[in-house]
Amino acid sequence: MSDKQSWTDRLFGGFRKTSEKLTSNLTEVVGTARLDDATLDDVEDALILSDLGPSAAARIREKLREKRFGLEITERELKEAVAEEIAAILRPVAIPLEITAFPRPQVLLVIGVNGSGKTTTIAKLAHLFQEDDYAVMLAAGDTFRAAAIGQLQTWAERVGVPLVRGPEGGDPASIVFDAVKKATEIGTDVLIVDTAGRLQNKRELMDELAKIRKVLGRLNPEAPHDVVLVLDATNGQNALSQIDVFKEVAGVTGLVMTKLDGTARGGVLVQAADQYGLPIHAIGVGEKIDDLRPFDPDLVARVIAGVA
Repeated sequence: MSDKQSWTDRLFGGFRKTSEKLTSNLTEVVGTARLDDATLDDVEDALILSDLGPSAAARIREKLREKRFGLEITERELKEAVAEEIAAILRPVAIPLEITAFPRPQVLLVIGVNGSGKTTTIAKLAHLFQEDDYAVMLAAGDTFRAAAIGQLQTWAERVGVPLVRGPEGGDPASIVFDAVKKATEIGTDVLIVDTAGRLQNKRELMDELAKIRKVLGRLNPEAPHDVVLVLDATNGQNALSQIDVFKEVAGVTGLVMTKLDGTARGGVLVQAADQYGLPIHAIGVGEKIDDLRPFDPDLVARVIAGVA
């Protein structure tokens, strides 16, 4: 089996429940030969029930009306048309992370609530960059939890990249300072910084991130170059609400969506793209090191609509 086919199969597995829900609803919709207002209403309802959200559903409905109203349409043609409109929403936000910073290193702050898959995503990002021959370093900036430091250490050893760490409860800004200095000295291309994921006290987290930004700014006025929010797709609407909070707290520049291999809420990806317009850099569909890949909007759209 080719890597592409294997990835497609895993992606389909991840979106299977969303796809089954949507395609079942669309199959029931096509009871008429022509695309009329009643059918469009049913399509819109099917999209909302599949977690694409009211705004995206209305947008797709209007595009279908604009292009196909009154025309005869088969079930397959309807699914193809829906896939195309989903892709039109996703394409503008499908933006891979690119290493362009000069001077090096390019600094990525990775943020997200505990349990979102943040630490494993950092390792997977490191692996992705290594595949493109970039030298990578990690920094254990989440000093609030000893487990987070230990987990990142394990992943760093597994991936084969250096890690700058400090004691539990240490100053994250100090660790980031040391990491940037070391990365600059040895010519590292990418420095990926883990950060605390607790939202119980937004002010405390905001102050901590502001301190990290201040330290980075003294070393490189352009840093951090990226602030990547990791979202757990299984959280559905709660994942979307996290975007609101972290945009306020941390100035999010892009998203990574994880755990799409076991959720019925894959449509949330479309809702996030439509509602926020933030770049979606990559999606994760498993626990293996190569299960994080750049976001392919056309493939995801066709999987969701059941025509992949």
